[in-house]
Amino acid sequence: MKYLIVVAHPDDEVLGAGATIHKLIKEGNEVAICIMANHAAARANISDTLAEDEKIAFEIMGVEKVYQADFPNIKMNTVPHLDLVQFIESAIEDFKAEAIITHHPSDTNNDHVMTSYAAQAASRLFQRREGIPALKLFLYMEVLSSTEWSLDSSTNRFAPNYFVEIGEEGVELKIKALEAYKGVMRPYPHPRSMEAIKGLAAYRGTQVGRKYAEAFECVLNVHD
Repeated sequence: MKYLIVVAHPDDEVLGAGATIHKLIKEGNEVAICIMANHAAARANISDTLAEDEKIAFEIMGVEKVYQADFPNIKMNTVPHLDLVQFIESAIEDFKAEAIITHHPSDTNNDHVMTSYAAQAASRLFQRREGIPALKLFLYMEVLSSTEWSLDSSTNRFAPNYFVEIGEEGVELKIKALEAYKGVMRPYPHPRSMEAIKGLAAYRGTQVGRKYAEAFECVLNVHD
């Protein structure tokens, strides 16, 4: 199957689904990454070698295909919604995506929210353009230091119902890929610390009786 991982910023793909991406590729699936704000210029600790960091992270996970936009970081709400949607649609059409993994719409990071809404709208591309097959799978992922900070109690918060066992080796690969992004990892107890990442994977694994897992919220799952 062809999976399109739609994220707001470089490193979100690793935080949310790094080990799953690697596992999918190892199992013979095709995976492409779609990044909306590729330069992430508003970050206080942005790496001078972000493009190279991203390349190394992709090599660790086994990713070969990437779609990169340059929408403004932490200002994606100032971009016309249609522009965001059309960029994702172009990636869906070019890659012939069958599945999408993206941010949860109640994340505290506004770029994540805008990306999620745009990905949702783009998922209906088959209704508007002849020859585009309907998606088979749509998943929301959790991004540490963002998804768990969903403080708006009026929204539906991340509720995992789809788990991918990754094993300890998967967690270690995820941490290695994240470490490729200079300045992203922090000391414990920051949620983007090695201990927190491994702890979350251990906890998600225990929820389904597996040794380490990444969790997702499945909102569309169509079987042939």
